[in-house]
Amino acid sequence: MGVKAKKPLLTTAAVALALSITVMGCSNGNNGGENSGASAAPSNAATNSGNASPEATEEALKPIEISAFIGAPGQQPTADNKLFKKIKEDLGITFKPEFLVGDLEQKLGVMIAGGDYPDLITANPKLVTSGAVIPLEDLIEQYAPKLKEHYAKYWNRMKDPSDGHIYWLPNYGAYQGDVNETYYSGPAFWIQKAVLKEFGYPKLQTLDEYMKLIRDYQAKYPEIDGQKTIGFTTLASDWRTFGLLNAPEHLTGHPNDGGVVVDNGVASVFATADFSKTYYKELNSLYNEGLMDKEAFTQNYDQYLAKLTTGSVLGMFDQHWNFQTAEDSLNTQNKSDRTYVGFPLVYDTSIKDYYRDRAVINLNNGFGISVDAKDPKRIIQALEQLMDEKYQKMFTWGEEGVDYQVGADGKYTRTPEQRKNYEDPAWKLANLGDGIFGYLPKLEGTLSDGNATTPGGDPQEFYDSLKDVDKEVLNAYGHKTWTEFFSMPQDNPVYYPAWQIDLIDGSDASIANKKMTDASLKFLPRAIMSKPDQFDKVWQDYVDEYKKINVKAYEDRINEQIQWRIQNWTSQ
Repeated sequence: MGVKAKKPLLTTAAVALALSITVMGCSNGNNGGENSGASAAPSNAATNSGNASPEATEEALKPIEISAFIGAPGQQPTADNKLFKKIKEDLGITFKPEFLVGDLEQKLGVMIAGGDYPDLITANPKLVTSGAVIPLEDLIEQYAPKLKEHYAKYWNRMKDPSDGHIYWLPNYGAYQGDVNETYYSGPAFWIQKAVLKEFGYPKLQTLDEYMKLIRDYQAKYPEIDGQKTIGFTTLASDWRTFGLLNAPEHLTGHPNDGGVVVDNGVASVFATADFSKTYYKELNSLYNEGLMDKEAFTQNYDQYLAKLTTGSVLGMFDQHWNFQTAEDSLNTQNKSDRTYVGFPLVYDTSIKDYYRDRAVINLNNGFGISVDAKDPKRIIQALEQLMDEKYQKMFTWGEEGVDYQVGADGKYTRTPEQRKNYEDPAWKLANLGDGIFGYLPKLEGTLSDGNATTPGGDPQEFYDSLKDVDKEVLNAYGHKTWTEFFSMPQDNPVYYPAWQIDLIDGSDASIANKKMTDASLKFLPRAIMSKPDQFDKVWQDYVDEYKKINVKAYEDRINEQIQWRIQNWTSQ
């Protein structure tokens, strides 16, 4: 079962909930007030076109409205969002987004059947198969030198193995300069800070230790703020099935390869393995004890986030970027003690955790340009303009002198009030552009002036921005950052991660993947919710269902592509 994943913006959380009606913008302090009026041909546009040719610069001055489909739920920012207003004034770029409502696969199916697409569309392999998006390499080569430089190290990796074209502009994973890992965005078993404090900040290594803590806390506090305490929940909605399906691979010391574990370069499906059964049997015990969320298998993403924002959920397995917006809400409600700490749990202490990995280019994610786009050249030029550091800083740090300061030493800092703003979802809808930025190409690591590309990437700013409850947790464990709860990442195998492999829509592998996912979503809830003496029978039914699926076709495609990557990516 392939699994989508995205690397989130370090300080403003994960990909997603704030997209703009229009991409406009806020002023960089170095040019504050310089371009205060709207202009169809802004005077500074040429300086934001990199090394583009005179012809490209002239074209870049044309105002453009770009329609964009975002394959995730989101909220529209305010109509007067200062960031998007500034970008419109400076560059003449306006985005007209559409957020996902309902099921992604169904939405894409309707688009493909009707042959009607927006200018930009977030990545999905079936859009390539159906001919919905255009190759981008020639446009980048001719009109986008900043983008070409940004992706230079990953150029071959971005090419579709079937035809050698580039269809997607990866949104995360292309780093420059130093990278300071402070915020942890990946998979983990999460538990509330209040639970840890209650029991003296114990060191959690195994699943048993984690579940005991949840059992003990729920027994002591059956209600939180007047609501029934939920010991553990999960999510298995739309493409976000990884919360339910991926935990077993990590508990056995494997990294996030999606629906397979890879040993000695060979991938195998683990859904019905004995080590997976062990995990789901534990969830079955939780369910029968009344500690497992009874709505876990029917809730959608919005309902899942809403439940977390109540502060009544003690723990879950998830990727941090997937629920960061719920933590933002908890912080706004002054419930920071109900936000979460991630632990890299394993079945027993003889297993070394492998949750944290080294950054990889986020293939098959980000934006592509559709066949219906009227002016692909201008669109790629617009994305090129937004790669300028001036606008990149607007998306992450905000407006100089308003949202952050530059000291005499050149260091960026923020006041407590400025940091608090970034935790407020309403403020972000009026001032930042997380949603659109989550899918755009972006600078990561270090800016040319030596500052981190995001506030959370600066170690001192990160620590200074922490709440007292966060500092208390870190101090209790002897850490300064959230990444220190996890083992240092190993060097990524050249093929990693396997979840990025395109199964090719309509292929035997793709069909098998869907059937495997369907089987898991059918039988795992039954197994977890069954009476303890019925669990083994339901599990066997699950195994028998898997035997009817052409799992080998799926594994063969993954293994074929692992070898292809080893042969073609080794030099990069």
